[in-house]
Amino acid sequence: MSSIEEYMLPCLNKSVFGIDCTGCGAQRSVALLLQGNFEAAFYMYPAIYSIILLLLIVVFNLFFKFRYDYTIKIGLVILNGVIIAGSYLYKMFYIFN
Repeated sequence: MSSIEEYMLPCLNKSVFGIDCTGCGAQRSVALLLQGNFEAAFYMYPAIYSIILLLLIVVFNLFFKFRYDYTIKIGLVILNGVIIAGSYLYKMFYIFN
């Protein structure tokens, strides 16, 4: 994976303040996912699968309208927010202490 990491964007928040942001690990998670390492992708960024599900539903909804689409999308946005915040807090307070 070292050849892929050469092309990844650095985290501005981490380089300036020295603290991970809530999106740190997302690029590496996508790279791991594309390599077929699904478990490592989840551990790198736990919200990867719910974000992919949300993106699939949003793209599908552009072409096909269905009942409760807004409610489903809002629910997935809230779920993603909870997963991202929870994993960030876990990483900041449990792993680094």
